[in-house]
Amino acid sequence: MRGGARWLRRLAALSTALVAGFAGLLAQAPSAPSSPPAAFGERIDAPFTDLRWQRRRLDELGAEAATVVFFATVECPVVPRYLPKLGRLAKDYAARGVVVLVVYCGAEDLLVDAAAQCVVQAPTAVFGKDFDGRFCAACGVDRTGTALVLDRERRLRYRGRVDDQYGYTGARAQPSRDDLRLALDAVLEGRPVEVAATEATGCRLVWPSHAEEPVPTYWQHVEPLVREHCAVCHRPGGAAPFALQTEAQVQKHAAMASEVTAEGRMPLWYGSSAQSFANHLALPAAARTVFTRWLAAGMPTGAPPAEPPAPLPPAPEWRIGTPDQVLALKAPVRLPAEGTVPYHYFVLPFRFEQDTWVEALEIKPQNPRVLHHCNLARVKVGEKFSQDGFVTGYVPGGDPMVLDAGTAVRIPAGSVLALQAHYITTGEPEQDRIQVGLRFPRVPVQRELQVAIVADFRFEIPPGARAHPVRAARTLPDDAEGIGMFVHMHLRGRDMAVTAEAPDGSRETLLVVPNYNFDWQQSYRWARGTRTFAKGTRIRALAHYDNSAWNPFNPDPTVAVRFGLETTDEMMYLFLFWERAGEQLGLVVEPTTGRVSPAR
Repeated sequence: MRGGARWLRRLAALSTALVAGFAGLLAQAPSAPSSPPAAFGERIDAPFTDLRWQRRRLDELGAEAATVVFFATVECPVVPRYLPKLGRLAKDYAARGVVVLVVYCGAEDLLVDAAAQCVVQAPTAVFGKDFDGRFCAACGVDRTGTALVLDRERRLRYRGRVDDQYGYTGARAQPSRDDLRLALDAVLEGRPVEVAATEATGCRLVWPSHAEEPVPTYWQHVEPLVREHCAVCHRPGGAAPFALQTEAQVQKHAAMASEVTAEGRMPLWYGSSAQSFANHLALPAAARTVFTRWLAAGMPTGAPPAEPPAPLPPAPEWRIGTPDQVLALKAPVRLPAEGTVPYHYFVLPFRFEQDTWVEALEIKPQNPRVLHHCNLARVKVGEKFSQDGFVTGYVPGGDPMVLDAGTAVRIPAGSVLALQAHYITTGEPEQDRIQVGLRFPRVPVQRELQVAIVADFRFEIPPGARAHPVRAARTLPDDAEGIGMFVHMHLRGRDMAVTAEAPDGSRETLLVVPNYNFDWQQSYRWARGTRTFAKGTRIRALAHYDNSAWNPFNPDPTVAVRFGLETTDEMMYLFLFWERAGEQLGLVVEPTTGRVSPAR
C-alpha cells in the first residue's frame, strides 16, 4: 500500500510537470521595466479596476485586519491550481477581517474572461484587473502566483508564494510549508513574519509594446471596425448615446473609444468567451488596440476608397421588421417626477379567439427612458399576470424575440397578453404608452417554443455578504434543442454560472456571466442545431450576490435582502429557451392572423 501511494505521488508529479514546465518556459520571457520592489513596511494603495470596470483602490476594500493580494493571468497554468486555495483562504479568514483580492495582470486577458475564471474557482475572493501594470509595479510583482500580505494599514508584510506544492518541474502531494497562511497568522496576531519573502512559482508578466506594429488609418482600419462592431448601436435612433458614422464623429470620441475597446468594455458583452454564442459581440483580440494605436499616431485618415460606403440608415422603428399586428395600451401611463413607481400591470386589449402562432415579438415603449424593463406573458382571460406564461421581455440591452424559421410561440385560444412593467422616475413628470408588435410565420411551423424558468424565491442575502450563493435547478422533460438563455438579477447580483448535468452524470458549463449588469441585460443565443440536451438533463444555476459596501451600486449593505419585485429587492432567474428535438408539427399558418390555415 505504501508503494502504491508512492507511485501515485510520482504519477501526479509527472502529470503536472508537463503543465508546470510550460510555466517554466514562460518564466523566461522578458518583462516590461518596473519600479523598484515595494519595501517591507511600506504602505501600498495602488489603483486597479474591479469587475464592473470601476476604478478602485485597496483602501476601499474595507479589510479590518489584513489584505491578501494574489496575482494572476488567465493562461498561466499555475494560476488555476492556486485559485481554489485562495477561495478557501478567503472563506476561512473572512470572520477575522481579512479580504482576499485576486488581481489579473495585463491587457491581453478580457476582463470578462479573467473574472469568469476567478468567480468560478474562487468565488469568495474579490476580483481586480491591472490593465497597464501600475498596480503590479507598485507592489513589486513581476510574476503570477505571487501573493502579498498587507496589514490593517496596508503595509507590506509578506511577498512570495502561496506554498511550495507546485513547482516548474513537478508537484508535491501536499505542501511542506503553508507560507501564505503562516504569514497571515503572524500579521493577525501582531507577530513579525518569520519568512517575509519567498520565491513564487508562476509566469513572468509582460506588458507588450505596439511600437513596431503598422500605424492604423481611418479608412483602412478604423472605419471597417466601427461599421462592423459599433455602428449598429452608434447611429441615429440606436441604443448608444451618440453616432459614429463619420470620420469627424469617430475622431471626437476616439479617446474614449480607445479606453473602452482596449479594456473590453465595448462592444458590450458580459458572457465568458469559453462558451460559444451566435450573438457574441466582443471584439477579437487583434482589434482591441486599433483605436489606441490610431489615437497615438495622430488619427491619420489614410487613402479613402473610390466610393466611400454610405452611413447605416437610422435604426428602424421596429427591430423585428414591420409587424403584422400591433397591440397598444388604450391610454398612456402618467408618471411622477420623483420617487419609486410601483410595478404596473396591464392587459393588452385583444383576445385571441384561436390558437395563434408568432415567430417574432417586440415590446416597444413610446418613452424608452422611463421603462426599465417589462415582462410579457400569455394568460387566460380573467387571470393575473404569471411568470408561468412568460414569453419574452424588454430590458436594457435586450433583443426582441425573433425565432428561427419554422419555430414559433403559441398563444392559446382564449388568451390575452399581459404586461408587468417597471417604470423609473427622471426628475420631471413623464408618460409612456407601450406597444407590442407581432410577426406571424411565413413558413410551416414545425416546432413550438418552450421556456424553462430556473428560479429561487426563498433566499436571504445577509448584510455585508460579498459572495452569497443562491442555487436553483430544473429538469428538462423531453429531448431538447437549445435556443438560448437569459439571466436576471437586481443591483446586488454579481455573477451567475449555468451548467447542464446529463442523465449519465456528466456536466457541461453552458454560461458564465461573471459581472452581471442590471442596466444592460443581454441574451445568449446558440447557433441553431448546435446545442442538444437529453431528456432528464438537469439545468443548474448558481448565482452570487454582493451585499457589501464594496458593491458600488448596493442601495444598503446593512440590511438583509430577499426576493421581491422592487429594484432594491433581489431576484434570481434563469430563462432557458428550447424546443422539442425532432418535433414536426407541420402547421401552415395564415401570415395575416397567425392562425392555422383552415385547409389544415
